[in-house]
Amino acid sequence: MLRIEEITAKALKKMNNDRYKLSLVVAKRAEQLANGATCLVELDKNKVKLTDIALYEIANDKITLEGLVEIS
Repeated sequence: MLRIEEITAKALKKMNNDRYKLSLVVAKRAEQLANGATCLVELDKNKVKLTDIALYEIANDKITLEGLVEIS
């Protein structure tokens, strides 16, 4: 397993180096995980922080900004 700094850098690259977008996606996904959403990577929600799980999902192309935007 990679260090969280490496995962964060990889996830930031997936968001075109836009820290604001990354923070929004991480916050939204962590909220979904807290509300019972299924984890898309092989990590234990009881042992790893939800924000770290969200970063892993983004870095591994499981979650995108477009996938989290709600259509009105």
